[in-house]
Amino acid sequence: MNNIIIYTKAYCPYCVRAKALLKHKNVEFTEFDIGQQPELRNEMIDKSNGSYTVPQIFIGGKHIGGCDEMMALEAQGRLDLLLNELVS
Repeated sequence: MNNIIIYTKAYCPYCVRAKALLKHKNVEFTEFDIGQQPELRNEMIDKSNGSYTVPQIFIGGKHIGGCDEMMALEAQGRLDLLLNELVS
């Protein structure tokens, strides 16, 4: 199973932005579109400690939050550290 999971909806601009950053970094991720698979919504909420907005992003099993949180990690230079831990 992939070490990066992102819960999304098709019409969400934050989801598009988050996926674009991951693609730019050439990392593979598993996407669950809760618009197409609404049965996964409760799973996402449980795994993210009650967060119900999309995207919800998990790296190496750790919940990092949504798009804004991932962009903040990128700005701080910490996203690459998390991603590099996956290949170590």
